[in-house]
Amino acid sequence: MNIAPGKNAVGNIPFDQARVDGLMEEAGIDVLLATSKHNTQYLLGGYKFIFFAAMDAIGHSRYLPIVVYEKGGPDHAAYIGNRMEGGEHQNNPFWTPTLHAACWGTLDAANLAVEHLQKIGKAGARIGIEPGFLPSDAYTLIRKALPDAKLIDATDMLERMRAIKTDAELEKLRTASELITDSMLATIAWAREGTTKTEIIEQLRREETNRGIHFEYCLLTLGSSHNRAASPQAWKQGEVLSIDSGGNYHGYIGDLCRMGILGEPDAELEDLLAEVEAVQQAAFSKVRAGTLGGDMISHAEGVLKASKVAAYTDFFAHGMGLITHEAPFLMTNHPVTYEGTYAAKPLEKNMVLSVETTMLHPTRGFIKLEDTVAVTDAGYVMFGDRGRGWNRGATA
Repeated sequence: MNIAPGKNAVGNIPFDQARVDGLMEEAGIDVLLATSKHNTQYLLGGYKFIFFAAMDAIGHSRYLPIVVYEKGGPDHAAYIGNRMEGGEHQNNPFWTPTLHAACWGTLDAANLAVEHLQKIGKAGARIGIEPGFLPSDAYTLIRKALPDAKLIDATDMLERMRAIKTDAELEKLRTASELITDSMLATIAWAREGTTKTEIIEQLRREETNRGIHFEYCLLTLGSSHNRAASPQAWKQGEVLSIDSGGNYHGYIGDLCRMGILGEPDAELEDLLAEVEAVQQAAFSKVRAGTLGGDMISHAEGVLKASKVAAYTDFFAHGMGLITHEAPFLMTNHPVTYEGTYAAKPLEKNMVLSVETTMLHPTRGFIKLEDTVAVTDAGYVMFGDRGRGWNRGATA
């Protein structure tokens, strides 16, 4: 089914086709069935259907977008989406020669995927799927309808696909980081004595929304507490504030943490934040294309181990882009559950990292910096590189 009359040619492919084909070959995959929002967005050149941006459920089922891509065969590519996406296509045509804007749930989407695979002669192929993003009813239908097919977990292949960012992706990540930093600094400057955690989080949501960021979360602490959930707790004179927010700009994640103080920081607080900064700088010093990911991690951990705050401070770094934890995966189960498969691999130009050092001080509270850096041949570029010291709250 082609919504646009006469559309049967390949549009401008929005990804590096040769690289994706090579990754599919390495993974032993003939044809992809991408079903996650982030991978369908990537393969469609940044498109995400706004109607299901915040939720998936509808009626008795859920939205299930599917991009079908055959290795070396873009002329056989298809996008299977919701019926309302026909209007999106009329305004901004999808690049895939085939479009099925016809679905309301998982089973009709899966049926159309099966029919398309049969039509292009791939009913018995090695089909790459996303197990974590393929509902059980859709999986069962595909498995029964294509008994000769070999279903292969394509998760790692798709993560590797997204690991190297394009210039356009880097600009979106930079914009997300800059706008979130602006929003956090404005929120700290707005908050005053008596302002509650719930009110501060709501103010940050407004600041990010007004700047064109889709707010996702804010983790906030006040005073000596390490609890980052919203509550009626109010900011008091002399207390620290940590504000850690994630939001996205056109689907790309900004995730940073900055510190605030109501009043002026004393010498101990200046010293504690300097210890956190020293670990951050140690990590940054090893970020450049060609450095093993594990070498950057071990250098920062070594600096932290020698620090007087080591007993209650943690270092962590992870890749980010369309989701908050993606390739390169640098640490194993720390804290998110995955293997640090990139620790023994060199960092590559245009990878993007989140670098974070977190101190749970027994009396002064939660002290943290989290920064976003893009790997370059010579080192790195930091996004949102402002407000990394003590930012003052409102005085009246």
